[in-house]
Amino acid sequence: MSQLVPRYTEDDIRSLDWKEHIRTRPGMYIGKLGDGSHFDDGIYVLIKEVLDNSIDEFLMGAGKKIDVAIEGATVTIRDYGRGIPLGKVVECVSQINTGAKYDEGAFYRSVGLNGVGTKAVNALSDHFLVESFRDGEMKRAEFRRGDLVKESPIQRSSERSGTMVQFVPDGRIFENYHFEPHFLEERLWRYAYLNRGLKIHFNGEVFHSENGLMDLLENEVGDSARYPIIHVVSDDIEFALTHTDSYGESYLSFVNGQYTIDGGTHQSAFREGVLKGFKEFFNSDIDGADARGGFVGTVLVRVHEPVFESQTKTKLGSTTVSKNGPTIRSWVVEFVRDTLVRYLHKNPDVSKRILSKIKQNEKERKDLAGIKKLARERQRKANIHNKKLRDSKLHFGDSKKGSGDTQLFIVEGDSASGSLTKARDVQTQAVFALKGKPLNCFSLSKKVVYENEELNLLQHALGIEDDLENLRYNQVVIATDADVDGMHIRLLLLTFFLQFFPELVRKGHLHILQTPLFRVRTKKKTRYCYSEREKLIALTDLGKNSEITRFKGLGEISPDEFGAFIGEGIRLETVEIPPGMKIKDLLSYYMGKNTPERRDFITENLVTEPIDLAESQSKHE
Repeated sequence: MSQLVPRYTEDDIRSLDWKEHIRTRPGMYIGKLGDGSHFDDGIYVLIKEVLDNSIDEFLMGAGKKIDVAIEGATVTIRDYGRGIPLGKVVECVSQINTGAKYDEGAFYRSVGLNGVGTKAVNALSDHFLVESFRDGEMKRAEFRRGDLVKESPIQRSSERSGTMVQFVPDGRIFENYHFEPHFLEERLWRYAYLNRGLKIHFNGEVFHSENGLMDLLENEVGDSARYPIIHVVSDDIEFALTHTDSYGESYLSFVNGQYTIDGGTHQSAFREGVLKGFKEFFNSDIDGADARGGFVGTVLVRVHEPVFESQTKTKLGSTTVSKNGPTIRSWVVEFVRDTLVRYLHKNPDVSKRILSKIKQNEKERKDLAGIKKLARERQRKANIHNKKLRDSKLHFGDSKKGSGDTQLFIVEGDSASGSLTKARDVQTQAVFALKGKPLNCFSLSKKVVYENEELNLLQHALGIEDDLENLRYNQVVIATDADVDGMHIRLLLLTFFLQFFPELVRKGHLHILQTPLFRVRTKKKTRYCYSEREKLIALTDLGKNSEITRFKGLGEISPDEFGAFIGEGIRLETVEIPPGMKIKDLLSYYMGKNTPERRDFITENLVTEPIDLAESQSKHE
């Protein structure tokens, strides 16, 4: 039977204007939408896009203060820079590829160079207002979802020069959103750390840093630093570094104030420069793994016209500092190496502590060599005889890094593994079945990972034995039952990753799969509910005589049903480490021997308030 081919004519070709394109494909411009529950949700990106323009003014030496206010859903940001040229206010916020950042003279250290940022905010806002003040005059324009609704003529003003932007995110794009103050405060502190001398006023607090990246790193590592933080500053590059007793290495890298969570050419060069500096100073062929074990570093570079690999600017792709300038690699490597060597010559006590840490890492690496050999033999046998891993077909070779679409689900037992395996997309989704509860890894050395068969096979399946460069799946998903045992296994897995692979978590690779607790159905309709409240709402909608099924474990969910929960409608909760959170303190509290203290915390914070069905129905309506 011949397949019916859909029609394809001139009528199928559409041309979208700038705001329609942004509103149709918002993810291209601001990443994931979200509701404000996560640090990188879209509503925070909207604030960032406006703030970046104010920061650019500061970088150009125009305005050392920024006011930020949030009242309900309304965000107001006022800087005291040069102000948008009054004759171009409307164009700068509503015409793609329009702005002064194409002119090196006006903005030569800017983050936003594509002329999109503020336009995206405008298009995705229910209400958008911009006011510009320059030399005793001002211009005002109001928009609704990107459409100009009111424009005032240029008029006299006594206000200080600068720009004010006010917007309300569109609730039809960002459903049920809310602003979390601590996420905003973390972002503002980061702006302060990256722009020494800048003052940001928000909620009665002033965000200000005199020591830049040194303050940032101190906030990250607390009292866990093995030696005083090394901090070096120049006009276009700044870095800070130290070592802790943690495993792996950790980086925070920035370009013109933009946090590049996925690194890029500048971070790779910083990493290389540090190793070369250690090798030159200690006159030794130090192994990179020994130098980087427990390393924590942050680097900021300011370059002309940076090129990022996406609109959300998470990875730097530039290879040169400026037109006809040196490569970023050679510039950063040489600067870091040379200044680090000079610092170590001037600070012999610090250099001794660094060498001690490197020697300690070397000893641990050599002690693990024999254990790793035995572990690899177990892995080889497991690949033949063990069916713990049902792999996906889409990845770059047997142990190479997975694409952005690949997922590994970690499940408990064969029953859940069987259901999920039958329902998954074999091209992109893999399943790893645990046998029993994994070991509590808190305060243990990495030696235990290779000696424990379950943990060894898990890290081998992920391809992270040595570092994260060969991570085989972009998303690592913990998929345990929604019962006490499942929650305990989830906690033990979280401890494993936080203890030995914190960067996997920091980079947003670790997730929790949300699966329904209930199925409420009639003969005609079925609804899956993820909470008691959703179940009550479903009963209100479908009728109190509906059949209710309580899913006690993932193995009880049929493969046909499972497909709906791990496909396009998948609910994933990203595991996040907020800036400044001390992993050691976190694990010590939740996984240490302070059982009475945890019991008291649970008792004091136990929620026993009953759910009101009428209230649930009212909110649903």
